[in-house]
Amino acid sequence: MLVEGAPQRWDAETEALLMVAARRNHLVETIRPALDRGEWVVCDRFADSTLAYQGYGRGLPREALDALHALIAGDFKPDLTVILDLPVDIGLSRVAKRADGSDRFERMGRDFHERLRRGFQEIVRAEPKRCVLIDATAELTAVQQAIRAAVRARLGVAI
Repeated sequence: MLVEGAPQRWDAETEALLMVAARRNHLVETIRPALDRGEWVVCDRFADSTLAYQGYGRGLPREALDALHALIAGDFKPDLTVILDLPVDIGLSRVAKRADGSDRFERMGRDFHERLRRGFQEIVRAEPKRCVLIDATAELTAVQQAIRAAVRARLGVAI
C-alpha cells in the first residue's frame, strides 16, 4: 500500500501516519514479544527512516514526527542503527538495474533523494553513539565487514 502507486499517491502527513501505524503494529506484534523472549531483533527501517523520508524528504516538521514516535513507542529506540550511505546517482542507477523495478519512493526524483541522504547523514551526526554510517559504495564484502565491525564494536557481539 505504501510503496506501490504514483509517487504522490499520499500526501506527506497521510504517509507519515500510515508508516507509524504499521510501525506500532510491528512493535506490538513482533519486536516487543521477541525482546521479551530475550531474542535479538534486526529491523529494516524504524523511526529514523520516517524522520528521513517524511521529515527531510517530504518536509514534515521534526517535532510532529517525534510526537508520533513518542505516541506509538514511548522512548523506545534501537540499540544500534546502521545507515548505508550511497551517492544518489549511484543509488538510482542500482534501482534502475533491478528486475522488479522501483517503488514509489524511488521514483520521487533526485531532489527528494538528495534531501533524504542529507537527512540520514544528519541523523548519524546527531546520534553518533547509536548510529553508524557505512560507505555503501564499497564492494559487498567490505560493506558486510563494516557492518559486522560496527555490531561487534557497539553491541559486543560477533555476527
